[in-house]
Amino acid sequence: MKFYSLLAFGMMLCFQGTAQKLYTYPIGVQTYTFRNHFPKEGVVKTLDLIKELGFTEIESSGASGVTTEEFKKLCDERKITIPSTGGDFDELAKDPMAVVKRAKILGAKFVMCAWIPHKRGEFSLDDAKKAIAVFESAGKILKENGLTLCYHDHGYEFHQFEDGTLLDYMIKNSNPAYLSFEMDVLWTIHGGGADMPVKLLKKYPNRFKLMHVKDLKKGIKGDLTGGTPAENDVAVGMGQGDWKAIIKLAKKVGIEHCFIEDESEKELVNIPLSIAYLKKL
Repeated sequence: MKFYSLLAFGMMLCFQGTAQKLYTYPIGVQTYTFRNHFPKEGVVKTLDLIKELGFTEIESSGASGVTTEEFKKLCDERKITIPSTGGDFDELAKDPMAVVKRAKILGAKFVMCAWIPHKRGEFSLDDAKKAIAVFESAGKILKENGLTLCYHDHGYEFHQFEDGTLLDYMIKNSNPAYLSFEMDVLWTIHGGGADMPVKLLKKYPNRFKLMHVKDLKKGIKGDLTGGTPAENDVAVGMGQGDWKAIIKLAKKVGIEHCFIEDESEKELVNIPLSIAYLKKL
């Protein structure tokens, strides 16, 4: 118990084991949420914490200190599946088969890329075109190996372009056979406004396959940098997201997996609050 706060531990006891489904989705979490736990507490104790919080799915590329195979075995022992893993942009460009190999070991069906290299605050049409070329090339290889590539938006793609944004350009000008998308709700709000998650799900049904369930603090006005202080992550339902509409649309348009993510330093408080809120939807 030494690395639980008393408050978080009490909440955990209230929620663990009470629901195997979260708003009809399996309970999933992005393991970046526990980035400080893995090095301090070790992989085993951190996975135990993830299990005790009630999670049955994770989005993860593994953890330092263990091999990919060992990480998968530890997850299997805890009945935690890994439907989605990460793929670095440069690795997708240079060695997509390495991404395939890692995903296969983890048992993943999806590979998500969360960042396109660019000059901060100046994501451009050329950056978008380069990304599409890399994603389609890698996505074809991934598809041939039974995997789906998803680009995870990060807010900087909402620079205006023609009658829409550069994210619109990426969606419209990429082949859906090779590229799908993961919506990060916080970053979508941060870059596009509080109504943007609902707008995008309505505008592009079937292009989004994954979602990061993540909320942005009320009163925070976003920008196009793809960055915000960690304290602006709040428990789901306490921020700007219209979650009833978002989750309803997520199910309607075919999002297959939702992963709670919290980048704050209060994850052991926020995560149980998020679970409790989402269970009420």
